Amino acid sequence: MANKIDVKNLNHPGKVKSVDAAMYAAMRRAYLQIVPKEAPGLTLDAIRERLPAALPHELFPGGAKAKWWAKTVQLDLEARGIIVRDKSSPLRIRKLRQSPG
Repeated sequence: MANKIDVKNLNHPGKVKSVDAAMYAAMRRAYLQIVPKEAPGLTLDAIRERLPAALPHELFPGGAKAKWWAKTVQLDLEARGIIVRDKSSPLRIRKLRQSPG
């Protein structure tokens, strides 16, 4: 059985879901590498455009499943207070604080 990690969801406080730990860790590293700490942050489209180049090909061949994992990681990082949505149009994401790992 694959190693799992519990993730939170900003839209469903108090609920956790277990997901593949390796896939989560790879997407989390890539997401935090791309998202800036400074305002105005990046739009979701800009983040999605940059993600495939930052992901390991073994886990995300050709960017497969990257959109689902990006949203899962985004909502988890928001729920943990690591990234934040800036009130802008279009929506922009930036780091709120430095995260471990």
